[in-house]
Amino acid sequence: MLRLDDIASHDELFDWTGRLLSEVITPLGRGETAHYAVYDWHARRFGPPRALPPGPVILLEGVGAGRRALRPHLARLLWMELSREESWARGRSRDGAELREFWDGWVVAEQRHFAEDPSRPFADLLVRQCQKGYTIASGPAGTIGPDRGITHGDDPSAMC
Repeated sequence: MLRLDDIASHDELFDWTGRLLSEVITPLGRGETAHYAVYDWHARRFGPPRALPPGPVILLEGVGAGRRALRPHLARLLWMELSREESWARGRSRDGAELREFWDGWVVAEQRHFAEDPSRPFADLLVRQCQKGYTIASGPAGTIGPDRGITHGDDPSAMC
């Protein structure tokens, strides 16, 4: 698994696509081990390279995983159905007061990212966390047409 939080940085919240393609996607596509530096959000610098061996399935997790430049390399795109407010609250809770200022900038950057390059309309599956476990529903990928518009989101609460 590769967490996009390890690839992004304070200076490159969403400008890491080229690095991800050259350091991870291209080597894995050749059946080679990928090597990428992991970002330390508290120290504000990249650490030593981490190896990611090729495998039958590599999970790419995080905001931006479904971006236009990466979709041709994905076998499936799963979208976590969660309101913006709830996801931001979870992130703030995880990161604590030390990264409070970061979150103010993140919210604006994430909104801009999805306005310019939405992922949800291309999701194969929608995943929703429930009180016990998760529910999975078919995503909008392949169902967009004149009778169905691209929407930012359906009602996530209807899935549980």
